[in-house]
Amino acid sequence: MNNTHDLIVSGIHLELTPSLKQFVHDKTERLFRHEERIIRLRVELECDPKQDVAHRFTAKGHIAIHGPDMNASVSTDECHKAVALLVDKLDRMLARRAQLMKARRHHADRRALREVA
Repeated sequence: MNNTHDLIVSGIHLELTPSLKQFVHDKTERLFRHEERIIRLRVELECDPKQDVAHRFTAKGHIAIHGPDMNASVSTDECHKAVALLVDKLDRMLARRAQLMKARRHHADRRALREVA
């Protein structure tokens, strides 16, 4: 992983095994490849035994990026599945953000052209 990126993985009521940390690292690497302006990515994995089985594991992601920060949360019955779903969700959010930024740039270009003409 590039040294400019910062990945923080923490567990709440959950022991973070080396294999789980590696799984999170491998999955989140995709986000850093898609968006190089990510400053920090924090992933919190939580196990709540009081919740029903379908929502026992929660994965929360917080992306610190130039511009507004992004947050997402996913609950499911298995920790690895929660991480995979969270990364997919964050990836979709980053793609949508990139599309909106691109549209905003093109819109500004057209507006500038109209003012010149």
